[in-house]
Amino acid sequence: MHITDLNRECLVHLFSFLDKESRKQFSETCRDLHQIFLDPALWTLLNFHSPSELKRDNFVLGSALRYLSVCWHSSRVKVCNIEDWVKTAFQKDICSKHESTVSDFLGKVRNKCPSLLSLTLSGCGHVTDHDVTLLLQSCPRLRILRLENCVRLTDCTLQALVRHGRSLQSVQVDFCRNVTQDGLRLVRERRPSLELTAERSGGMIPDSKPGEKLQLGRTLQKLLQYS
Repeated sequence: MHITDLNRECLVHLFSFLDKESRKQFSETCRDLHQIFLDPALWTLLNFHSPSELKRDNFVLGSALRYLSVCWHSSRVKVCNIEDWVKTAFQKDICSKHESTVSDFLGKVRNKCPSLLSLTLSGCGHVTDHDVTLLLQSCPRLRILRLENCVRLTDCTLQALVRHGRSLQSVQVDFCRNVTQDGLRLVRERRPSLELTAERSGGMIPDSKPGEKLQLGRTLQKLLQYS
């Protein structure tokens, strides 16, 4: 008996035990298994651990996707988190290679995965308020949103939660330095039933413009001079 003699349901079940890359390799052995690889039932959950994984062809985005996680834990995240105007040419070059990767991927999610229920973004230093707002508009069933160490997100994202996150039940906004206490307070006032947690967010030092840094530096110099 050949494996392709099994019915479709059994093959889909077998594929479900494999990771993304193994599914892809298995599917390349014959046309029938490639069709199993494309079955939406296989792709209700996707986890990614680096931006480079988002560019591979070992997964399928479709209407069956319910749970999505993009978590990047790397030393390069520290480079992404540096304010743009402070970055060296070398650091900017590092970021330029993946700066739009997650945003472009979320654009595909918006178009292909309207029934998404849960989204986690961690260490995604180039994701913007605009990215999150558009996703909330395109995925009205989203119930769980976890945002961690996404330094470009501001109170605009929190305002989008209030306006467009009608199905949201739980939101985490952790270590997002440009989110303020005022923004968090707005969400709690407008959406009292929403479970909102914000570890360190609202209490971190936000980004500032070069002029503001310069002015602060001069103020500190004066204080030291006359103390």
